[in-house]
Amino acid sequence: MKTYISIDGWKANIRFSSAHVIPEYEKCGRLHGHTYAVHVKAYGKTDEKGIIIDFALLKDGLRNIIKDLDHKILIPEKSNILTIIKNNENIKIKSLNKKYVFPKCDCILLPIKSTSAETLANYILKRVIKNIQYSKQLESIEIGVDEGFGQGAWIIKTF
Repeated sequence: MKTYISIDGWKANIRFSSAHVIPEYEKCGRLHGHTYAVHVKAYGKTDEKGIIIDFALLKDGLRNIIKDLDHKILIPEKSNILTIIKNNENIKIKSLNKKYVFPKCDCILLPIKSTSAETLANYILKRVIKNIQYSKQLESIEIGVDEGFGQGAWIIKTF
């Protein structure tokens, strides 16, 4: 029998609002935004207290990650399609024959190729694994990123 804990980002207020462009897909190639929710499932064996991992530890860790993304323009720094030009004040991106200029303080450059829900889930999972001290009880963790109610992507990491 497998045990897991689950945190629903919509209900636990683990949400962020951001804008992005996904030039790989024509419909999403325009500047647009979402209110995202981040969910987590942590699987493992319970310790002597009956706990896999502290809920508060996971929620605090996720909130710490998403505060960097909230109310920002998400720019995939490793994109093969976007042209990104940075200076001290602005970030300019070129996508699908469009040019956007944003104040640098309104943007976050992410070390990813795309800002799809799938790629954002992977980015958040890597940061969770890097930044949160886990118990030995943890066997795997899943991160889900919704772009709205009922539409999202999940990724799992097994230890």
